[in-house]
Amino acid sequence: PACVGGAARSRRTRALFALSMYGFLSARSLKPARRAMAMHGGKCCRFLLTGQAHMGARALSLSPGLSKQFARCCSPAQMRSSYSGATREEKNMDMLVPDPRAAATSTATTSVAAKHEQELVPPAGRRRMLMEDPLPFSAFLTDGFGRQHSYLRISLTEKCNLRCQYCMPEEGVALTPRSQLLSTAEVLTLAGLFVQQGVDKIRLTGGEPLIRPDVVHIISELRKLEGLKTIAVTTNGMNLARLLPSLKEAGLGLLNVSLDSLVPAKFEFIVRRKGFHKVMEGIDKALELGYNPVKVNCVVMRGLNEDELLDFVTLTEKKPLEVRFIEYMPFDGNKWNFKKMVSYQEMLDRIRQHWPDLEKLPAGQTDTAKTFKVPGFQGQVGFITSMSEHFCGSCNRLRITADGNLKVCLFGNAEVSLRDCLRSGASEEELLQIIGAAVGRKKKQHAGMFNISQMKNRPMILIGG
Repeated sequence: PACVGGAARSRRTRALFALSMYGFLSARSLKPARRAMAMHGGKCCRFLLTGQAHMGARALSLSPGLSKQFARCCSPAQMRSSYSGATREEKNMDMLVPDPRAAATSTATTSVAAKHEQELVPPAGRRRMLMEDPLPFSAFLTDGFGRQHSYLRISLTEKCNLRCQYCMPEEGVALTPRSQLLSTAEVLTLAGLFVQQGVDKIRLTGGEPLIRPDVVHIISELRKLEGLKTIAVTTNGMNLARLLPSLKEAGLGLLNVSLDSLVPAKFEFIVRRKGFHKVMEGIDKALELGYNPVKVNCVVMRGLNEDELLDFVTLTEKKPLEVRFIEYMPFDGNKWNFKKMVSYQEMLDRIRQHWPDLEKLPAGQTDTAKTFKVPGFQGQVGFITSMSEHFCGSCNRLRITADGNLKVCLFGNAEVSLRDCLRSGASEEELLQIIGAAVGRKKKQHAGMFNISQMKNRPMILIGG
């Protein structure tokens, strides 16, 4: 299929073509077979290879030349190498292990393989079961540019107990009727479907997710999903100190807290509500309970809080915090203006004037933040550079809004209602086809900050961050 990239796609396509040409798969069954192979590539090819091994090339009516090509392109060894997820050294080690059937007649090979296996044993905690052949990443969550979407953000509510200037208009927003929001069962159903397809991290957002009465129950149920490695929450911190012990017991692994000023009066001006001390209490409670790091999100706006950059960095000296400076982004109703945006480079230059030895830290392939550390400080700082230096090329995120719409891009206005599909009785396969089509339409990158500012999109509070 077109959505499965690289050599694996080529091998599977040639194998299916060969089988269809020689009558093993009819033309009518070829398309479903391709779809099934996209979902279960490793197992499907191994099934066909097993049939070939038992029946022989003559039984499949394959010419000697085609049989040789099929075996070379889709041999079990090649399939193990493609789908095992092992490192190059581990694959080399696997290749050196002899076939058991040849062990009796090749003791020299066995001794060499044993020697090399000892030399190539991976570090503790990284040894894989090389013979198990895990499945490839789901084609439904892989877009046309090869980006694999393993991170899902689910908005639990459109409501919030703050009114942040960059998130929503001053007059508020029209809320979706409760009957049109995702129920708890629907949230868990969709989460389970995405996890089955390869999502290993889910972040709960809002609105303010911690005002949803059953948030602890949702996290405890998410924790039961096999394959889900991380459950995270982004919160304004107002209810955090009270709820965090229960959230941690339920399975909450990562925590982001929004805090845009360290000056109480300025905090209240930005969020249009009181509550500074509650947020600080929540951050302290998170540190007390062992969250490390606690990520603190700060949207930097010229004329409001850019003068506090150094104060925020100083917070990381004695505490294991990761302060993340976020470039001001345009959304409906937040009165975005280019002149209000403080770029990553400007922020970095200002900080480096005070701490010239600021060190850049290595980043993961799909990390959104560019992270730095002042030598000797416990914590670190990061920059979310969505406007000045986008990271669309490594994006692995999908979003589900509180009313059940799938957004494949934060700044895109294309959406598809998974809620309506669920309530119309769509099967799991039909849901996957709809999800796959939406992911497949994801663009290479967003339109740029000036174009985005002119586009119709939801206010941030109705997206879910």
